[in-house]
Amino acid sequence: MKKIILAVSALVLAAAALWATANPTDSLINRISSQAQVCVAGQDCSAEGMAATRVASASARSGEDVYNQSCAACHNSGAAGAPRLGADAWQTRLDDKGFDTLVENSISGIGAMPPRGGCADCSDEEIEASVQYIIDESI
Repeated sequence: MKKIILAVSALVLAAAALWATANPTDSLINRISSQAQVCVAGQDCSAEGMAATRVASASARSGEDVYNQSCAACHNSGAAGAPRLGADAWQTRLDDKGFDTLVENSISGIGAMPPRGGCADCSDEEIEASVQYIIDESI
């Protein structure tokens, strides 16, 4: 009986391994494509083709969309000292540092805030739009 259970267990493990590796390329592309642009042999992988795809996809998100996706977790709660959306602190920051510096800090990261506020696939323009959204909602 033990030999039968052992044999069945081995077959189940072998079947699971075959299923998991049936098409590793598609699985890998699906995991990567949510974070980066994937270029597969046979596609237009030129810099121009990739840039056009990046620009087309990047232009779809508004400042509010980027804020809600990446910024709201900290700036709605004030986590790690992040100035809250709607707080008077935004006027002071805008007066002291200026809009361009706020955008640059958002792109490069400052204090506990990671670069791009954790939105690795956001373009500079999307980050700028999200900063403008925060300012508009706060001042």
